[in-house]
Order: sequence, then C-alpha cells, then structure tokens
Amino acid sequence: MGIVDFILNLAGLLLWLNWRSVRFDPMMKRTPATLMGTLRPADPKKMRRWHLLAFLAGLLFLRAVAYRWMAPFWVGKLDLGVIVPPFRSDQFGGMLLFSFLSFGLVLGIFYVALLLLSLLRGPEPFHRLVKVPLGRVDEWSAGLKIILPFLTATILWVALSWVLGRMQLAPEPNSVAHWLEQSIVVGLSSYQIWKFPLAALLLLHLLNSYVYFGKHPFWIYVNATAQKALRPLKRIPLQVGKVDFTPVLGIALVFLFAKAFGWSLNWLFARLPI
Repeated sequence: MGIVDFILNLAGLLLWLNWRSVRFDPMMKRTPATLMGTLRPADPKKMRRWHLLAFLAGLLFLRAVAYRWMAPFWVGKLDLGVIVPPFRSDQFGGMLLFSFLSFGLVLGIFYVALLLLSLLRGPEPFHRLVKVPLGRVDEWSAGLKIILPFLTATILWVALSWVLGRMQLAPEPNSVAHWLEQSIVVGLSSYQIWKFPLAALLLLHLLNSYVYFGKHPFWIYVNATAQKALRPLKRIPLQVGKVDFTPVLGIALVFLFAKAFGWSLNWLFARLPI
C-alpha cells in the first residue's frame, strides 16, 4: 500500500502543477479579434483551474475511502523526520486526514527542493521549470528563501500537533514552551529535504564529467548549478591531472552532514521535556 500511496501522491502533484501552470497556457489567454473565428479557448480559465482542484480533492477523498474498505488493517505513516505519526485505516476520519496530509507532505517536499534550486539559480530555459511553480517566491531574496522552509514547517506543526494530540496520534504538548520547542525542531528537520536535490545535481554533474552527453540545455543547467553548489570547495586542491574529485567530496559531505544533522534533531526531539 505504501507504493500505491506514493503513486497517488505523484498523481495529485501532477494535478497541482497543472493547476499552477494553466495561467501560462497561451491557449487560455485572450485571443486577438482577427483569430476569434478560428481559435477559441475550450473553457473559461477559472472553470478549468477549478476543475483541476476539484479532481485533486476528489482523488484524496476517494483514496481515503479505498484505504478504509480495501486495506482495513493497514497503517499509514506520515514521516516528518523526527516523528512519524501512525494512521490506522479502520478509522475513516484519521485515514481521511492522512490522505490530505500525505499529499501535503509530498507537495511540501517538492517545494522545499525547488527553493534550493531557486537559490542556486541555474541558467534558462530550465530554470523556468523552477520559476513557474514557485511564482513570485523565486524573486524573493536569498535570506527569505533560506528561512522559508523552517518558518512554514514550524507554523504548520504548531497547528498540526494540536490536532494529532487530540486524536492520540502524537504526544500532546503539556505547555506552550514544549509546543514551541517541538515546532522548532520539526521546522529545522525540513532542511533535511535539501540533501536529495543537491546530491542528485552533484551525481549528474559527476556523470557528465566523464560521459559526454552533448550540449543539451539540461546538462548545461546541471553543470552550472552544480558548480555554484561546489563553490565553497573550490579552494581545496582536489584535482589530480584531469580528474576532479570535488563532486565526490561534495556528495560525501552532503550525506555526512545530513546524517549528523538528522541524528542531532532526533536526539534533541527525544529529550524535550514531556
């Protein structure tokens, strides 16, 4: 069921991205009068966007119904890094909440990964694939984009922890201070997501360093973005002849730091006063 849940989350993500990109569709913009007789949008813009959101909501609702009746003994787990609340499929209310939260988690992971790519800001035209979903956030300052994952995850956990505590799916905070401490640790754990796009960029850059794939814009984007990420390591002499070990060190540091950071957050969360 975990694989099915992941596939349905991807389907929901595609619906969301289609909803976000509809306003960039030239067929949905106003048509010049000279072309009105030959070219007409199929549906009004607002109705088309509304339909996509309705399909998404219907998918998430029907998924909860399917889990309740087709997998009555399944337990859905919402992996938030430092805490993993379980949701039993024999409780429809909890499973409906899990269906929406599971999609929300995938959506959050996607946008946090995009924020890293926005910070590195690779060349066009591929950077437009980052800019379209992010919208105006892509133009924000680097400082705002860096703290945005922490602030968003912290605020969401402030609200979510109260709901999960009432449903006995997570420890209920016993004070405002405990509530805020939990939220801060959960907010910090959002930065763990950055290891995935960063490691993928460096791996692709390393592969392209030894296998020539031509001058496709995708590889130009990968190389330019990876070079920005590796800039802090450029002062270290890691090139032996024609072999550059900088990407290898970068990948190793990404996973080592992520492992140490994750362990520290788990240790801190487990020792918060109850």
